[in-house]
Amino acid sequence: MAAAAAAGSSYKVATYGDDTARCKKFIEEFVRTDEGIDFEDQYTYKDQLLAVANRQSAVIKVDIDDVQEFDEDLASAIQLNTRRFSELFAKAIDEIAMQPTEDNADGDSILDVFINHREILHQTATADQSQPGADRARYPSALMRRYQIVFQLPSQNKVQSIRQIDASHIGKLVQIEGIVIRATPVKPQITVATYACDQCGSDNFQEISGPQFMPKMTCDSEECTVNQRKGRLHMQTRGSKFEKFQELKIQELAKSVPTGSIPRSMTIYAKGEVTRIATPGDQVTVTGVFLPIVKTGFAALRGGGMLISDTFLEAQVIDKQKKTYVEQVISDEVREELEEFSRDPEVYDKLSMSISPAIFGHEDVKKALLLLLVGGVDRKLKDGMAIRGCINVCLMGDPGVAKSQMLKAVSELAPRGIYTTGRGSSGVGLTAAVSKDKFTGELILEGGALVLADMGVCCIDEFDKMDESDRTSIHEVMEQQTVSIAKAGITTSLNARASILAAANPLYGRYNPKKTAAQNINLPTALLSRFDLLFLMLDRPDMDSDLRLAHHITYVHTHNDFPPLEHDPISKETVRNYVALARSVDPYVSEALMDFVVGTYVKLREDSDSNPDIQYTGARTLLAVLRCATSLARIRFDEEVTQGDIEEALRLMHTSKATLIDSRTLPSRAAEPVNDIYNILRTMKVEAGSDSINYAEAERRAELKGYQPDDFEACLETYESNNVIFVNDQRTKIVFVDA
Repeated sequence: MAAAAAAGSSYKVATYGDDTARCKKFIEEFVRTDEGIDFEDQYTYKDQLLAVANRQSAVIKVDIDDVQEFDEDLASAIQLNTRRFSELFAKAIDEIAMQPTEDNADGDSILDVFINHREILHQTATADQSQPGADRARYPSALMRRYQIVFQLPSQNKVQSIRQIDASHIGKLVQIEGIVIRATPVKPQITVATYACDQCGSDNFQEISGPQFMPKMTCDSEECTVNQRKGRLHMQTRGSKFEKFQELKIQELAKSVPTGSIPRSMTIYAKGEVTRIATPGDQVTVTGVFLPIVKTGFAALRGGGMLISDTFLEAQVIDKQKKTYVEQVISDEVREELEEFSRDPEVYDKLSMSISPAIFGHEDVKKALLLLLVGGVDRKLKDGMAIRGCINVCLMGDPGVAKSQMLKAVSELAPRGIYTTGRGSSGVGLTAAVSKDKFTGELILEGGALVLADMGVCCIDEFDKMDESDRTSIHEVMEQQTVSIAKAGITTSLNARASILAAANPLYGRYNPKKTAAQNINLPTALLSRFDLLFLMLDRPDMDSDLRLAHHITYVHTHNDFPPLEHDPISKETVRNYVALARSVDPYVSEALMDFVVGTYVKLREDSDSNPDIQYTGARTLLAVLRCATSLARIRFDEEVTQGDIEEALRLMHTSKATLIDSRTLPSRAAEPVNDIYNILRTMKVEAGSDSINYAEAERRAELKGYQPDDFEACLETYESNNVIFVNDQRTKIVFVDA
């Protein structure tokens, strides 16, 4: 204890040189002792220094976990005053000065060539050839460095929201999470300005630490001072040092925003190798130093002097929380496990049940959401015409049927999932807004929800509450996958290759069974036709389903977990990897299926004419069937679409439309499916022109109409007991008994 107290007291009065010595000692002596690693393969920070000397890397990452293991006081000091220790570590690395062991394959940079030329000129002028390179001491350290130091917070450190960062965090290393809503182009930022004197020819240097600086005008070299002349300075671009700079703006996640509050945002300054990592729409975790923006001149007067100061986060590390499907790296071991899982005959059901397993029921809706995540295949014809592969789904239903929960589950599961509400979204908020870059003054576009969800899913809740003018801005996105902008002299098209998942309530709050489906939905046909699947989720009183739902909800509240399911739910990361692998498959429709698809579509058109209240059936309906079928083939990792995929896509479509047909009636009686299936059998008898029909074909047609196998068996038992039909022992034929 006494030694610890002594160490603490010695740290409190530590000087600049003492802290530099501690940093140097850590870099030279620390060795990461991981279990199972040979001594030759152990990790040291000198390996990073050697990679920088060989020009193989430009970043030296200091892990605070390693510093804590070596010196806890030093680790604490780094987190409390990160900007100071960045300079201390840089000075310690300069003192170590690792020499390169390999030739620079890419050649010297322009700055290296400039410095070498200056050395040769200086040695020639002074006739000193004894110590080549000794003249480099007159250059600033910041000009000679070819690396960037970043700090990684401890692994057990808790990620904070933007709302939790306040004045007490100024100068400290913090870690926040959010979604990127704006990213400026990467531009060069000067860090060391080099000037040449027109009188004495000497070089003058000026280190720049802020976003603004005043250039030096007169020479302060020894020769100009002795001769009492002040030569004018001219900036040498080749001799100055620039680094990549990018400004990001992140907004806190929806789960961190309190009810009734506006999401807060924070400006991120990314420099060097931290740039070009995140793009608008990415969910990121940023580790950086929280600092104030120093204002000078007119900007300070306009902002009330130094009383009001903006803040920013100087990024050290930027990590993507959810990578896009293209960026997602899947190891060979995980790939083999997923390919083995794809051969499971129940993979379709297991994946769909893993989407929000805490929500009771809605099996077909979850299957539709799985197809939305996987998506169909994008087609691009030779003439440049593009046919979208994204699947759009609309959930319409009574309040309290877990529509919003499903939307949030999908937004968290998708690599790019944007959740928004119709009432809080305007046309500009959905598409794009024009703003001015405060650094360059240029007009730039800030993407809205649909642009941020590019290559992902945009979940729009309260879809029916949107204004008509705002709702029309979605039309182009849902079919053409682009957003056309003509504002402030900017005319362009932005990519919005996103699937739309919308949720809406009926016009009258709850569904009115006395009115038609079209009167209850209150959405224009032009918009409804763009949805591939439209589900009507009604809250109907039913003793059995109500009992199961009540048991499910009480179990969740009692055990703080969902009840055990038929299959163990798959983790979100596994589902995300599986979907990423499935999206790499490009299935095709064989010529053998063309006649079946064409005949099915013609039959759908006939049914739509006889049932005008059903969602309009047109060419987009056929495209929706093909999209769902290719998505089902992707789930199996199959290169060819089968007839079973077409039938399952039709079944989902019939199931969604059946909810619209049955919605005008009161809760259905058990006998209604029996009578409906019998009518299907009689229709098949008339088409065949015979008293017997095929059992498997009859079961398939009933399933395509949205009926379950139990309903089909109940129909056969009912009419067989009444001597209306007869099923043979092999259950291959259904024979109608003559009256």
